[in-house]
Amino acid sequence: MIDIRNLTVRLAGSVVLNQVSFSLHSGMCLAVCGPMGSGKTILLKALNGNLFHSGTIDFSEPRPQIGFISRQHFFTNRSNISSFYYQQRFNSFDADETRTVEEELLDLESDKQRIAEVLSRVGLANSTHSGLILLSNGEHKRFQIAKALLRKSNLLLLDAPFTGLDANARIMLNSLLTELRQQGMAILITTGSPEFPSVVTHTAFLHQGMLSPVTPVTHQVPIEWPASVLETEALKNIPTAYPEKAFTQAVSMKDVTIRYGDKIILDTIDWNVQKGECWNLRGHNGSGKSTLLSLIYGDNPQAFSQDIWLFDRKKGSGESIWDIKRHIGFISPELHHYMEAGSTAFDLIASGLFDTTGLFRTLNSHEVSIVRKWIDMLQMGRYANRYFGGLSDGEQRKILLTRALVKNPPLLLLDEPCQGLDEPAKQEFLQLIDSICRQFSKTLIYVSHYDAEIPVCVNRRITLDRGRVTERS
Repeated sequence: MIDIRNLTVRLAGSVVLNQVSFSLHSGMCLAVCGPMGSGKTILLKALNGNLFHSGTIDFSEPRPQIGFISRQHFFTNRSNISSFYYQQRFNSFDADETRTVEEELLDLESDKQRIAEVLSRVGLANSTHSGLILLSNGEHKRFQIAKALLRKSNLLLLDAPFTGLDANARIMLNSLLTELRQQGMAILITTGSPEFPSVVTHTAFLHQGMLSPVTPVTHQVPIEWPASVLETEALKNIPTAYPEKAFTQAVSMKDVTIRYGDKIILDTIDWNVQKGECWNLRGHNGSGKSTLLSLIYGDNPQAFSQDIWLFDRKKGSGESIWDIKRHIGFISPELHHYMEAGSTAFDLIASGLFDTTGLFRTLNSHEVSIVRKWIDMLQMGRYANRYFGGLSDGEQRKILLTRALVKNPPLLLLDEPCQGLDEPAKQEFLQLIDSICRQFSKTLIYVSHYDAEIPVCVNRRITLDRGRVTERS
């Protein structure tokens, strides 16, 4: 279906893909695995015609219809403008700012029954009339898959397709891709994980822009990822940006209910998080996890009408949003989309001191020292002067993780923090979070759909299902 020979891509004067050659046939699912910055996403963009390249990309006749499902999701408002701000998703008066799922899909398929069938197939049957801005990260991934199916694609390019999906959604996607492959579709998946879903028939390893020979998955040699050992001794000298916050209860919620129009997102939530506790916030895609975190972090205006206490103080009793954020370190897949691509990695890490999406002020010498200490401690000097938009998704995520920690705050809200990280970076981060929480009694609320990506320090659990608490332990 597609034959690639000596594919080479240069960006900013550097070779990103170097003489890559392989073939992809009908009914074949190839997983290209590799570390952060190895060129996986660049490979997909080149095959999709988004990047200039040398070498040849030959398609079969008739030319296959390509469906490209990117790691990041993009959409526009009703005025066809894509300039959104992060908190806009949580403002009820902006809920109708974007088209609904069905309206967007009607551009591809006029038959509403066909649309309904595809949405049911990807687990979005209940989101037909939801605005795109209200979809969670995992729901957006399913939505992209629905668009590819409606385009009748027979060559699928998927960039980390299982990332951000809950367990049931991963099973659904694997089953769907297996069915499509058996029908003759060719599938190319990129991943930073050494574990492959059962749909995969062949694998190859991409490293420093060079691709290993494609082999059947049954003959794959296990990838030996380099061990990652964190120098925990350096944690003793972690700088603190702001005076220590004295409190006994980090979060307290009573009968919290959040709705947008007639749709209830959170339903009578009661939850108390004591200082030093480490919680795993669980739930399927769209269960309300991100909305719950937005109430804590200060991004949701409906929080002021609810019975919510943060750091022993009732929300809305005189503190500003910046007073709240100052004591919280935060990362989420949604926030990732709104970072200033033209900022250097150093500046974006520094922006965490002020909880902005870019650095919009001059740092004093103390603030510069704090940022440099974190960069040195996490061995990120090679990224410091590079532009954020020029880094790979995994490298960007590592920058944003450092940004979340740079204040050394008492409360950490980490929403799917390991997305995009390769195995060494993932293990290093989990070790870092576990060490910080244990040594300094940090309070942690941690979201992940993968049990293997949860730090050892986490010993409490709360589960949401359609906005209600179904489990607490």
